Amino acid sequence: MSPQAIIFGGAGFIGTHLAARLVASNQYNRVVSVDIGKPRATIAGVEYLQHDVREPIDPNIAKGAPADIFNLAAIHVTPGHPDGDYYYTNILGAVNVCKFANETGSQNVVFTSSISIYGPSEEALDEDATPAPVSAYGRSKLSAEKIKLLWQSEAAGRKLTIVRPAVIYGLYERGNFTRLSRMMERNAFIYPGRTDTIKSCGYVKDLVSSMLYMSDCNTTGVSTYNFCFEHRYTINEICTGFSRVAGYSQPRLTIPVWSMNLAVLPFEALHAVGIKTGINRDRVKKLWFSTNILPKRLVASGFRFSYDLESSLAEWKRESGVKDFD
Repeated sequence: MSPQAIIFGGAGFIGTHLAARLVASNQYNRVVSVDIGKPRATIAGVEYLQHDVREPIDPNIAKGAPADIFNLAAIHVTPGHPDGDYYYTNILGAVNVCKFANETGSQNVVFTSSISIYGPSEEALDEDATPAPVSAYGRSKLSAEKIKLLWQSEAAGRKLTIVRPAVIYGLYERGNFTRLSRMMERNAFIYPGRTDTIKSCGYVKDLVSSMLYMSDCNTTGVSTYNFCFEHRYTINEICTGFSRVAGYSQPRLTIPVWSMNLAVLPFEALHAVGIKTGINRDRVKKLWFSTNILPKRLVASGFRFSYDLESSLAEWKRESGVKDFD
């Protein structure tokens, strides 16, 4: 057994699933979640500590032993924060986690980056594509990758695995797929501009499986890979999946993007006077542009997905307690 696993950002959506998997694996005698917020679900066998990764991290958290480190901590909702917040949290957090790894003698780091480092593209992009981030989030994540790579290069024997996830969904998500399900439940979803926008995506349990698998396969010191289903689902196919699993009506209407941009102007005016709605032209633009990503290295490694879109949505619905797709 390895002494311990420490998850920075372990209280969030992906961190909660990762912590549950690490406990269930029986490979660690200690699993620690370090985060600033309350966990989305409390996992038995996980030790929860509160700390902000923007502040120096006390090496005593590791109790004198090295750890397998998983760095998930980030500001990631975009749009939604001032540009400076993404750099401050995601870059400084990467620096502090690397310093913690140095001080504790930890040799193995798994880091969740993002497909945002590529920027939007109608053309399919794999790991060999040149990064071209267009947002502060994407730029900050690319910078954080470079910081992690510097840490790995500074001493022999260090292992770094970087995963670039696409849109991830599942239990405790509270994000894009949850919002889509709520709108479809109310028959309120309208396709923004077209129905064939590609939204590369993946199920959270497959993501966690891939992180552990690719870390185990990492024999060269550095492994960087995209995570999403091999099939690039369109927004229409995603809506069809929700319809089949939950019985929602299939959306039929498509509204021009220019019309949607006009419709959100009152919400932007409310935001300007301090009333936040989360509705703006940047979010409309994000819906219209494709994120067309290929998980080339993951597939080439021999990783096998346990789910497809429909089977994962069905499991998510079964596991939900209060209403569909909690």
